[in-house]
Amino acid sequence: MKVKEIVHHDDGGDTLTIENVYDNDPTIKQVKDLKDAGFDQQKGDNRLVGRIPMHIMSQWLKEAGVKWDDHKAAQEVIKRKILSGDFNKFRVWEGTF
Repeated sequence: MKVKEIVHHDDGGDTLTIENVYDNDPTIKQVKDLKDAGFDQQKGDNRLVGRIPMHIMSQWLKEAGVKWDDHKAAQEVIKRKILSGDFNKFRVWEGTF
């Protein structure tokens, strides 16, 4: 969830930088609640693997040079990132896929 947007000007006025500040705590709380409800014990073909905030998803795709409409490539980026262990707080189901 976007909390605020900060605009920075340099002293000469030639450069403008916009800093976006996000709060991921609501998503992390939702993941914890889902785990507490037993969603981490899912079976079958369709599983809720995790919840990823859109600003993080956008950053991942941008870093990988993948466009939003390239669904196959986006799926691979998400899979690689979510299985890396760096984003465990967003994972509901701990298995591999």
